[in-house]
Amino acid sequence: MRTDHMWGRPPGLRGSPWTRSWPARASAAVQGDRPTIYASVRLAAACALFAGLASAGTLYLPAYPAAILVFDEQKAKIVDRIPLETGTPMSIQLSPDHKKIYVTTIDHHGIEVIDVATRKVTNHFVLNTATKQYRFFAGTPDPAGKLFYTVSKEITKFPEHYEVGKWKYTVVDLNQQKIVKTVDITKEEEAQNQGGYGSGAIDVSPDGKLLYQWGEKITILQASDFKVLDHIDLARPEAPGMENVHFGSDLDLINEPGEHTAMFVWADPIVHNHVFGLARFDLNTKHIDFNPIGPMPAGMAGIEVTPDKKLAYTIVQNGMHGNKRCEFWAFDLTTDRITRKAEVPCRTRFTLGISADGKKLYIYGAGFDIEVYDAATLKYEKTWDLSTDVTYAGIVVLP
Repeated sequence: MRTDHMWGRPPGLRGSPWTRSWPARASAAVQGDRPTIYASVRLAAACALFAGLASAGTLYLPAYPAAILVFDEQKAKIVDRIPLETGTPMSIQLSPDHKKIYVTTIDHHGIEVIDVATRKVTNHFVLNTATKQYRFFAGTPDPAGKLFYTVSKEITKFPEHYEVGKWKYTVVDLNQQKIVKTVDITKEEEAQNQGGYGSGAIDVSPDGKLLYQWGEKITILQASDFKVLDHIDLARPEAPGMENVHFGSDLDLINEPGEHTAMFVWADPIVHNHVFGLARFDLNTKHIDFNPIGPMPAGMAGIEVTPDKKLAYTIVQNGMHGNKRCEFWAFDLTTDRITRKAEVPCRTRFTLGISADGKKLYIYGAGFDIEVYDAATLKYEKTWDLSTDVTYAGIVVLP
């Protein structure tokens, strides 16, 4: 699921030239209990290339009032509509094996599971009761698809008042359709679990025994009881020229089983200029590959990578209101260089997406359409009318 679309990233080098003065790449591997970080070269060496580009694929788009739209890229139309039983979709996530889609909904805070092969909802339920409400945003299933890990807040209704609890680590049993465990969050971990809807992204190790929570540090927890086993402190990594690393959302389209691939932002320790790039974290070995790309602009609509991992695209924003200007940036990841820029009309709010074969770029969200751009030329091609307002829950793209 790619949901990293919000503006407001740390400020970057406004007007600075594109340079290669930062380290070409830094990597981290856990030796014993703690990570060590060392210099290396280029993104392409870190990522095994796909055998070939995928053909036209299928988009799964959360939509109002309570549905997932199935959009065929080749036919350029909605081919199916999956109704949701529990309300408006709030987050959408693809399972590691790409066989299921997990959706959380906001109306009564529910969870729905969609079978990709049949496009049918196979499980759905709400957590709210007449006297209790639960606030949670997203979460992640275990490898077996039996448990759902998240961070939630309980609100209890009394005759004359409400009592709002603290954020807690939470386990939902998908078969029993209820919360089966909550664990208090320690004071040391509160900063990682605050905000409008709680926690940073969570991943589960392939064996289901460990949880990884992402943010300005990586917190490693024991899945059975949420005991904190270790931290990988990204605020001041040992690699020269790096500090304050922050991981973003998972990039499902290029992910391989057992890894977390995401955009990251870091700053140098001297003048604190921010740089963005890609990072891969191996959930089995705890090995980190950082691959810096370039100076962080004032605003950035996430990053999308082609399936062969050779090219990447983003939309950057500079200025505000009447002075706001938006541009496509295209990168060659084999050389870590910008290859093209092209101005694009600014929307007030939007999400950047990419087609399954990496040949088209999509601008969508907060509206009833998808604007299609050619990835090779960055030129506008057409607009697909969805006739339905899509939400900001994200997007799932499948070949």
